[in-house]
Order: sequence, then C-alpha cells, then structure tokens
Amino acid sequence: MVKYYEDQLDTVFAALADPTRRGILNSLSGGDLAVSELAAPHDMSLPGFLKHLRVLEDAGLVARSKEGRVVSCELSAAPMKNAAAWMSRYERFWTEKLDSLARYLYQQEELQSWNKPSPGTSPHSASSASSPSRRKRSGARGPTRRR
Repeated sequence: MVKYYEDQLDTVFAALADPTRRGILNSLSGGDLAVSELAAPHDMSLPGFLKHLRVLEDAGLVARSKEGRVVSCELSAAPMKNAAAWMSRYERFWTEKLDSLARYLYQQEELQSWNKPSPGTSPHSASSASSPSRRKRSGARGPTRRR
C-alpha cells in the first residue's frame, strides 16, 4: 500500500513538473474543454500536446470523454489532494524554522540597538585638531636574488 502511494505521488509530481501541463490544468479549472480548445494556446503540434495530455491522464489528473467526434477533458483534482497533504507536512516544518529564524533576527536587532552608544557620546576626541601620525620605521633589508 505504501509503495503504491509513493508511486502515485511520484507520477503526480512528475506531471506537475512541466509548465505546459500546469497550464493545461489551469485551463481545465474553469470547466471541461475540448482537446482542440485546450491545445490552441500552446505553441506545439497536436501529437506533442497529446503526449502532455497522456502524462496528465496517467497521473489521474485529467479524464477524457468522447461524444461523437469531440474529445473533452475534465480536471480530476483528487491526486493533487494527496500531493498537497504530503507537502503540508513540510510546510509546517519550514514555517517553524522560518519563525525561529525571525525570532533570532529580531533578538539580534534588539541587542544591537541596545548596545549602540548614545548620540551625545563619541569614541573620538572632542578636539577638532589633528595629531600627527607616527612615522613608520622600515625593517631590515630583505633577501636579494642572485642571478
């Protein structure tokens, strides 16, 4: 049972990985459409489009029906519900991690603002005169290269 569930999830995620297939699903969210209507906005051949449709069908995301000469497609969102449930576990994980990071960054910001010197005091001298810098002494002569 677990293996079947994992295989089904793999198939759904593989089907959703392609932008063309996601676009097809988006079009079908408004209702059933004929294959020719679905294919029209995509800049590809009909056989290429039908391959995308087959992947969605194999994943259980699309159901086809034929009335006379017209083949219509219908969205079947049940497999996406399983994928969304699987992803929700990780959403909770990342939400907790990001909340923890936000608390840490807020704490660091508070500590920095608390440790800043007040504007009236400066670590520099109050005098505007400059003091001469010390002369740098040169060290001993370094090794020379012999040719």
